[in-house]
Amino acid sequence: MLGAAFVLAPARLAGIGTRGGPSSRGGLVDGLTPAFVSYWESGDRRVPADLQRLVDYWSRFHVVKGVLSAALLIVLVALAVRLWKAFLRPGRRAGGGVAVAAVSVSVLALVSLAALMANVQGAMAPFSSVTSLLPLGEPHGRLADAIGQIQQGLAHHPDPGGRNAPVLESMVDDFGWYHAVLAVLASVVAVVLTVLSVLAWRRFATADRSEVRTRRTMRWFGVLSVLLALMVTVVALANAGTAADPAPALLGFYRGGM
Repeated sequence: MLGAAFVLAPARLAGIGTRGGPSSRGGLVDGLTPAFVSYWESGDRRVPADLQRLVDYWSRFHVVKGVLSAALLIVLVALAVRLWKAFLRPGRRAGGGVAVAAVSVSVLALVSLAALMANVQGAMAPFSSVTSLLPLGEPHGRLADAIGQIQQGLAHHPDPGGRNAPVLESMVDDFGWYHAVLAVLASVVAVVLTVLSVLAWRRFATADRSEVRTRRTMRWFGVLSVLLALMVTVVALANAGTAADPAPALLGFYRGGM
């Protein structure tokens, strides 16, 4: 049920109670290009009302998805703990089916965690997130002109010149914040995974040698937790580097590299 709600509910719930804003993701996409182009052409770093309504909708969309992701993560973690405890119960001879179920639920929990991180990032930096919906692959008309000017300005950052410089600087700052959020989230997850690895290795060391299944499972937990922690640390460092100097990465985005 939570999985279905994660897919179907956010777009509808995000549009409830809004005035003049989109009521669906389709409406958001339709209004985004003209609103974004108008913002760029204004030369004012303050986001105009028509674009702000779209950004606010996108933020609420991610808040709803984040809440559902968190709820799903809690349910899956609780279920995984029960399954692993059942699998490691002393005196249990069989358990292949329980082990498969425990592994499957654990993988789904990791997917839910990744979804939660992505949606927290989108909720906290909705402007940079919503621009990913722009048709950057094949821009036309005023959007193509705006993208060309943005690329030129970013290529000369931090001294782009021109009347659009305040808008460009605001976009660069927000893009840095977008990656800083993910860097912090990934750092927290890396610490949690490291702690779990330490606990698994401690359980492995204290388990009696006759508890073969427990020792083998804890050893795998320890190894996989360390590997996942290293992977997430790489993500944290990469995003921290982008947050410190966001202009080159933003240029890559507007060239279609994100």
